[in-house]
Amino acid sequence: MFWASLRPMANTTVQPYLFFDGNCAEAVAFYAKALGAETRIMTFGDSPMATEENKDRVMHASINVGDATIFASDGMPGTPIDSGMRAHISIGTDDVERGRRYFEALSAGGQVTMAYEKQFWGDTYGMLTDRFGVKWMVNANPNPS
Repeated sequence: MFWASLRPMANTTVQPYLFFDGNCAEAVAFYAKALGAETRIMTFGDSPMATEENKDRVMHASINVGDATIFASDGMPGTPIDSGMRAHISIGTDDVERGRRYFEALSAGGQVTMAYEKQFWGDTYGMLTDRFGVKWMVNANPNPS
């Protein structure tokens, strides 16, 4: 029954998160056209983190293709994007404590780059690099819309 033990937990998603360096909106438009996807984009200008330099950069985008979603961003201001940072893995759950358990387990022996805590958009979120160098983003939204 090995395979039965690999069933995903209810209300948890794992998806790729792609990073670009200033051309995320262009990439999202390209993927939308190429894949027939629906997209949503939030810029840094839509957030309390807006500055004149970053207001047009993409803070978060979603590319919805059928039942799959790919996330994308231009990354945090002041953080250069290199080839090793191009992709992250995003885990989403509707349970804040489940997200905390994921975050703590994945960060063991690794490095927390953003503490797992309540964010301005209402979710609880954190970022880390695990002990193998894989970058993770954990997001908990107990009231998904």
